[in-house]
Amino acid sequence: MAQPLDEDSNETLPPELDPMFGTVRYQPDARRGRGTGTNASGRFEDERRELVDDGWGNLDDEPPPLRTTVTRDTSRTIINRVNSPDISFDRTINPYRGCEHGCVYCFARPTHAYLGLSPGLDFESRLFAKPGAAELLARELRDPKYRVRPIAMGTNTDPYQPIEREWKIMREVLEVLSAFNHPVTIVTKSALVLRDLDILGDMAKRNLVWVGLSVTTLDRKLARKMEPRAATPEKRLAAIRGLSAAGVPVGVMAAPIVPALTDAELENILTAAKEAGATGAGYVLLRLPLEIKDLWKDWLAENFPDRAARIMGQIPAMRGGRDYDPNWMARQTGTGEYAVLLRKRFKLAAKRLGLDGTRGELDCTIFKPPPAKGDQLKLF
Repeated sequence: MAQPLDEDSNETLPPELDPMFGTVRYQPDARRGRGTGTNASGRFEDERRELVDDGWGNLDDEPPPLRTTVTRDTSRTIINRVNSPDISFDRTINPYRGCEHGCVYCFARPTHAYLGLSPGLDFESRLFAKPGAAELLARELRDPKYRVRPIAMGTNTDPYQPIEREWKIMREVLEVLSAFNHPVTIVTKSALVLRDLDILGDMAKRNLVWVGLSVTTLDRKLARKMEPRAATPEKRLAAIRGLSAAGVPVGVMAAPIVPALTDAELENILTAAKEAGATGAGYVLLRLPLEIKDLWKDWLAENFPDRAARIMGQIPAMRGGRDYDPNWMARQTGTGEYAVLLRKRFKLAAKRLGLDGTRGELDCTIFKPPPAKGDQLKLF
């Protein structure tokens, strides 16, 4: 996969000439504001590289800053079907591939390997946008065979990541869903969701939307290290407050819970969200599938060398003796004594705060495609 030199450009730089491609360790000055420190090749590549001073001064100059590039994705379908027994939805839409938020723990990172790119820095700097998403969605919803179920957004990459300010793909998708009276659930870390209160508020009146704000920590400095380009914890709580005030059902996702790093904040996160107007809550334990394990270990060694061994020592105890347990039902909440204790803490706090209620079903009965241009009018 080649890198576009400029946004929307067709001119590309072959991977073999790209100084970043496959690099195991990237220089700090060039990755300021990014979540990971490496750009190691994905699991499908057979080459790994490392920056080394060769004696000719190749590392003497300060490297250029790592910039974000956006390539147009020309997918021909937009609704993704999901068949996982441990999640509550069966279809999703992802307006973007990759995510500039740069969350080091993001379980979507390994998907960049399918593009021939690194789940490391490539994932947060080489992005793909789907500007035709709304048109594709309208077409798929008009299919006579289509059967309505809530569409989940934000389950892979964040639909409100920074580039959404310019591309506005998420807003266009919401406009289509609203016009079709189609239910949607949204999970995000961004206060940009408040931009679309006009659409979300109107959909909420028809019981067509639910929004969840992901809050990992209330510590602003820690959040900036783990999620460098996501909204601050204060802004996420403000987003909960704004959505609630507009009548949009909103919950909080304490995710991921990191042992010996963020787990002590669980009750405080739920309390702060409740005070902001959240009516429901959930949590997910840290997951380290595929390339994320090494990215996470590298990040810990750089940012928390004094706690790295302790944190990683907890992981096998809650993952069946491994760094990750992919089994259904166990991958989200873990197993073992630590996982059981965390589950009890969550349930007690959620009950005390009134966040343990069952989220109501969104309305799937009023779905109706609006008249399209050129449609013949019905006589009756």
